[in-house]
Amino acid sequence: MKQSFDELVLSTKGRGLYDTTPLIINWIDNQEIQDGLLTMLIQHTSASLLINENWDSDVQRDLESFFSRLVKDGDSLFTHTIEGDDDMPAHIRTALTQTNLSVPVKNGKLLLGQWQGIYIFEHRYNEFDRKIKMHLIGE
Repeated sequence: MKQSFDELVLSTKGRGLYDTTPLIINWIDNQEIQDGLLTMLIQHTSASLLINENWDSDVQRDLESFFSRLVKDGDSLFTHTIEGDDDMPAHIRTALTQTNLSVPVKNGKLLLGQWQGIYIFEHRYNEFDRKIKMHLIGE
């Protein structure tokens, strides 16, 4: 059994979905492990990881529209506003999604579906460097 650890850093330019699939595939291509499990953790409380459709960009726009209606920026309900009107909504969006993913790897390839991609879902309006810790274990 072998293990490989690394960190992927992606700069986001504000709220939205950022496709990280090509970067992750490139990393896996450079590993000695052919069959195993890739686990990813985003180390932030105002961004999340998603597996979703990567063919039609309308899906990404619709997801953002839905979350904008579900969790309103600047809602008077929130007391945690020290970093702005999008601060607490970003934490709620993260709580409703996920901060870690696990994807099988077989013959050196991610076993994603035909139209699936791995995204950082940025919940803040500002620019950030988002860190994803990656752990690949297998043979």
